[in-house]
Amino acid sequence: MDNEHGEVRTFSSLFERFRKPYIRFIYSYVKDMDEAEDIYMDTMMRFWENRKELPGNTHIPSYLLAAVKNRALNALRQQSVRNDAGQFISEHQSRELNFRISTLEACEPSELFTDEIRRIIDYTLRDLPEHTRMIFYMSRYENKTNKEIAQELNINIKTVEYHITKTLKVLRANLKDYLPFLLLGFPMA
Repeated sequence: MDNEHGEVRTFSSLFERFRKPYIRFIYSYVKDMDEAEDIYMDTMMRFWENRKELPGNTHIPSYLLAAVKNRALNALRQQSVRNDAGQFISEHQSRELNFRISTLEACEPSELFTDEIRRIIDYTLRDLPEHTRMIFYMSRYENKTNKEIAQELNINIKTVEYHITKTLKVLRANLKDYLPFLLLGFPMA
């Protein structure tokens, strides 16, 4: 028990003797007081655990200084790796952000809506009965009057109006989500 108590006193004496100068030395490189204290503490614990394996002529202050220097170097190397990884991540995020910015800058909402609206119109017209589709096409795409369409197809004007009204009703229903944009001036066809 006395021997153990003596070893504790020896360790405490060594620990306190080198604590301030070695922590200052470590801190001058790692620039983090908590890390400097941890490095010193870990170095002293390892020294004490392995002290019996050291040669008898080991100069303890030099040995401890070399040990804290090596531990500080390892800490700085780890910090460098973390910084490099952080920089890589930051550069990747920056490239990704720039890509999103350029993509958004190149985005033309009117073109997107126009293409989508045209697609909906095409599908809607394709689903109409052929006679209704032909009347609507003549009215809207060939700019013929209802009277001209009625004469050309040999049908009543009211029948022409019915088919056009029917088509417009189906188009309004299919384009209901786009009506606010159409009212703002985006072309419908």
